[in-house]
Amino acid sequence: MSGGQLLELTLRDILHVINPLREDWSIRFYIINELQAVVQSIESLRGATVEPFGSFVSNLFTRWGDLDISIELSNGSHILSAGKKHKQMLLNDVLRVLRTKGGWRNLHFFANARIPILKLETSHSISCDISINNLSGQMKSKLLFWMNEIDGRFRDMVLLIKEWAKAHNINDPKFGSLNSYSLSLLVVFHFQTCVPAIFPPLKEIYPGNMVDDLIGVRALAEKHVEETCAVNINRYRSDSSRLTNHSSLSQLFMSFLEKFSDISAKAATQGISPYTGQWEDIDTNMRWLPKTYAVFIEDPFEQPVNTARTVSNKQLARISNSFQTTLNMVNAANQDQSMLVSALVRPQISQFLVKPPFRCQSSHSNGTRPQIPRAMQPAGRVQDQFQNRRSQKRQNETNQRPAQVVHIPKVHSQVQQVWRPRSES
Repeated sequence: MSGGQLLELTLRDILHVINPLREDWSIRFYIINELQAVVQSIESLRGATVEPFGSFVSNLFTRWGDLDISIELSNGSHILSAGKKHKQMLLNDVLRVLRTKGGWRNLHFFANARIPILKLETSHSISCDISINNLSGQMKSKLLFWMNEIDGRFRDMVLLIKEWAKAHNINDPKFGSLNSYSLSLLVVFHFQTCVPAIFPPLKEIYPGNMVDDLIGVRALAEKHVEETCAVNINRYRSDSSRLTNHSSLSQLFMSFLEKFSDISAKAATQGISPYTGQWEDIDTNMRWLPKTYAVFIEDPFEQPVNTARTVSNKQLARISNSFQTTLNMVNAANQDQSMLVSALVRPQISQFLVKPPFRCQSSHSNGTRPQIPRAMQPAGRVQDQFQNRRSQKRQNETNQRPAQVVHIPKVHSQVQQVWRPRSES
């Protein structure tokens, strides 16, 4: 077996282990409803809704992925902009109730963060980040979900890169390394700069600064973003003159490592812009000056925010080294699967990947991998469910017709209802 074939097989085996099971979706729905019950019990949050965003909504989470929650304050049909002090006060109310109620572990309140966040861990050992009125986060999550409609390899690559980054301890912004959103944007950028390109510059999907357009009536603002993205994604997908990239998952993974193996050196003069789909010279980019960061990964939906602003110079060197050492290892002539696994996943994941991976001859005489029941990517249902919850709640507050989600074609063709959350009291 060639090195490329072994890497391809190993990556597929890793995906089989880290992809969410039905119960992983169910547990997260249960947590969301539990938090909704907590919020409903707080007088200062009367009428607020609990809405997920992040990797859960973008369908880019692994079995052990975190859960991002936005508590959306009731303001009729309009987008409400709560001040930082008000958000701090409300999250402190939530913290107090959670401590009284019990059942939640490791509660930490980061009141002075750029966006105040309450962090906790559930009894299911799932970490949650709770913020207030994070509509921009919700819309960014939807946009990443839609990007997978262009090419399904995007989701596979994001899951693999997140696990690889955790294995190398470079996916923890608290300690100066990359957050998961930045890693997802690196994969977006990689797909934009492949030859031939898989993704277009994101300015061709949503021109302008998306967060600036999230004003006024929420239903109309969301509809504008969704319709704009739908039209542009359909246009890009239907472009018959566009060259098709046929790279395998292993080839994309290898070229990803190679592209960013010298990121520490490049970051001194260039930044990564998924909005334009190219490396940008910092000295000539007036949006980024003055340059005060170790590395610049621009948020394409909230320019010129740097999603990697917490990365330190020391950690950037470690990040670059992780790219290079992994690249050297997968290129080694004497590699075997155990070596690959140790370089690509954490020890707690590698225990499921010992040779022969998922091939128990005694119970599966044909040597094939036993099948584990899995959910069929119900991310679209997540978006619909909480949009419907919000719309129903606000019908009595406004005469505005509830928002109708404009879906990218085929987004829901694989959606399967795996669990119906209990109804709200």
